[in-house]
Amino acid sequence: MSKKYADTALIYALTALVSGVFYREFTKFNGFTGRTNLAFMHTHYFLLGMFFFLALLLLEKNFLFSDGKRTKRALLLYHVGLNITGAGFLLRGLTQVWGMALSRGMDASIAGIAGIGHILLGIGLVLLLLQIRKKAA
Repeated sequence: MSKKYADTALIYALTALVSGVFYREFTKFNGFTGRTNLAFMHTHYFLLGMFFFLALLLLEKNFLFSDGKRTKRALLLYHVGLNITGAGFLLRGLTQVWGMALSRGMDASIAGIAGIGHILLGIGLVLLLLQIRKKAA
């Protein structure tokens, strides 16, 4: 499972790098100089993607916690949450750069997407920590 964590960290590192380049080039291409949520994609994928899975790799070496269905479900929830959060940041960032006037419903929908992603991410994180705690005892 350690190799899988290392591979996942690599994928999220590449995703973070691509999102960072996209943020810089997309805003430059559109002549946008303000703040946009596109910048958060870069940091979220680096920290919650790459660094998190590198930390899991080290924890797996110590506690061997990744042997059950519960861990797999928690990881799936974490991945889904992280990528829904990324999609929310992308949608919000694109509308900010393009200067789109959003209806209250559309604005709330985009915020809701990111919110649901964060909730799933948090649940996945807590479930993973519980699995680690169980093996550490």
